[in-house]
Amino acid sequence: MRKLLPVLALLLAFPAALRAQSAADSAAVRRAALDYIEGWYGGDAARMQRAVHPELAKRIVHRDAQGQSLLSATSADALVYATRLGAGKDVPPERQEKDVRILTLDGDMASVRLVSTKLVDYMHLARWNGEWKIVNVLWDFRPGFRPRP
Repeated sequence: MRKLLPVLALLLAFPAALRAQSAADSAAVRRAALDYIEGWYGGDAARMQRAVHPELAKRIVHRDAQGQSLLSATSADALVYATRLGAGKDVPPERQEKDVRILTLDGDMASVRLVSTKLVDYMHLARWNGEWKIVNVLWDFRPGFRPRP
């Protein structure tokens, strides 16, 4: 019995430590997603750059004139540059939606769904040198916001 007490104490303490870490990680993952969308809306390139990994892959599936699927990609540099140019500043503050939902958070990786005014982004984040960074985004326009070809 004496040998089991330290093991039981460790098992009881371990879930509490995981909950504390998960709460902090959830907040950090949410912050990265908000840096991404609020940086976009505000034209804040530094905030966008803080949110994304330098090797970000942001992709959308669209169709060509014959109806064939195409995959288009945007890099971190291109996204930060577009942010700096103010590409997201066309949405007035009172219309800026930013619904962040953490779908999963497992160790050093997380999946997030972000619904903004015009877009839906599905993101993969990774803990990178102690910070949460967006490494992948698959996105599409919300109904009614797809630009005409």
